[in-house]
Amino acid sequence: MKCPFCSHDNTRVVDSRPADDGQSIRRRRLCDECGRRFTTYEKVETIPLIVIKKDSTREQYDRSKIEAGVLRACYKRAISVEDMNHAIDCIETEIFNREEREIESKVIGEIVMDKLKQLDAVAYVRFASVYREFKDVNTFMDELKKILE
Repeated sequence: MKCPFCSHDNTRVVDSRPADDGQSIRRRRLCDECGRRFTTYEKVETIPLIVIKKDSTREQYDRSKIEAGVLRACYKRAISVEDMNHAIDCIETEIFNREEREIESKVIGEIVMDKLKQLDAVAYVRFASVYREFKDVNTFMDELKKILE
């Protein structure tokens, strides 16, 4: 690592710890030449994930879309923010563990529904009603019967 002060190539790591975000490592470094200290952050480089939407368009994966869907589904339910965040983290982990560069939005939707089914039945039905685009009461009732069985 090059020193930002004297541009010398030899620096040493004197302290390493997880950064506040929990997703990177904070390293304190010392320059062997000028003796000054500086901080660097290391983060794992991930391959960008592309989502293939229903209309075959492609866009970069965006966690906030899953968060918004889960929050809407859990609105006015007795579900803690920690439980919702844990479910979202599990969803994201499952998506990235597939190690694919592209994933269809319907696969993401099914993963979200599986996690919501474990979290809260009402949240699951809310999400499913939008995701599966229920057209009438009979379709809605069929989905409710699946939960009750």
